[in-house]
Amino acid sequence: MYQDESPKRFDRIVSILIQLQSKKIVKAQELADRFEVSLRTIYRDIRTLESSGVPIYSEAGVGYSLVDGYRLPPVMFTKEEAGSFVAAEKLMQKFTDENLGKHFQSAMFKVKSVLRGTEKDWVESIESKIRISGRNEDLKGHSPDVLEILFDSIAQKFQIKIMYQSVESDLPSERLVEPVGLYHEHQNWYILAYCHWRKDYRNFRSDRVLKIDKTNFPFEIEHLELEYYLKKPEKRGEEVIRILIDRKVARYVENDRKYYGFVSEIKNKDKVELIFEGNYKENGMGRWFLMFADCAEILEPEGFKIHVKELLEKAKLNLK
Repeated sequence: MYQDESPKRFDRIVSILIQLQSKKIVKAQELADRFEVSLRTIYRDIRTLESSGVPIYSEAGVGYSLVDGYRLPPVMFTKEEAGSFVAAEKLMQKFTDENLGKHFQSAMFKVKSVLRGTEKDWVESIESKIRISGRNEDLKGHSPDVLEILFDSIAQKFQIKIMYQSVESDLPSERLVEPVGLYHEHQNWYILAYCHWRKDYRNFRSDRVLKIDKTNFPFEIEHLELEYYLKKPEKRGEEVIRILIDRKVARYVENDRKYYGFVSEIKNKDKVELIFEGNYKENGMGRWFLMFADCAEILEPEGFKIHVKELLEKAKLNLK
């Protein structure tokens, strides 16, 4: 009984109410997972909110929702939460496109407006002391609203038309696509979408989208969650690649190796064997290997050795 009346339970009930306001439907299991409590505890907390006058609508097998029109005054934020907003704002400025950054800045003014005076002072004192380095020039290029339109397309399920400049082609091509989701990798935003031209799922880099337009065409396909497609990478032309590298050099390539299909490593006394699975002709692994080629040896496959030798021959010609 003492536990039920503890400040910890009070904080959880308030947090549940805030989460109910943030989504249309919230499942009991979702709440149980977040707060690491049993479903029975969540049911009891919901009854407590109901008995306090909060109008909660529940449907078996679906979840909980607040009755339309019910709103609480703005909540107050802790100093730690306010600090997380500063970090988020810096990230948004550096890693999103121009329009989305402006929307987030507008939202941040609203968030800061409900902070207590001491929290406002605290936020202001650290804002100028946080800096995030990274590439954001490309995101401010041809289409400043790429991410904004993509979010709308994914939520509303309508197709978009893009003018896309691929690496393989000299000229851009027009594509009609159905975006499934977005993910950030290798310092770039990628769009995973069904391409009606290719009749298959493709990845598109956002900074290579020269133009983007909404259409009135609804999705023609019922797509699965983004994670499903990310866990099923294409295996075309993939091979096992084994490299033997000096142990003193191996630690300097730890951050980069994941971009080339790194699988595992075997450490010996003076050497480290690195094992990859990938398509070295497409992912640029040969050029990456040349950065430390004087301290490494290609064990297999023979094709990768030939590929690196061809790159070296081209480099020799350019140096004449």
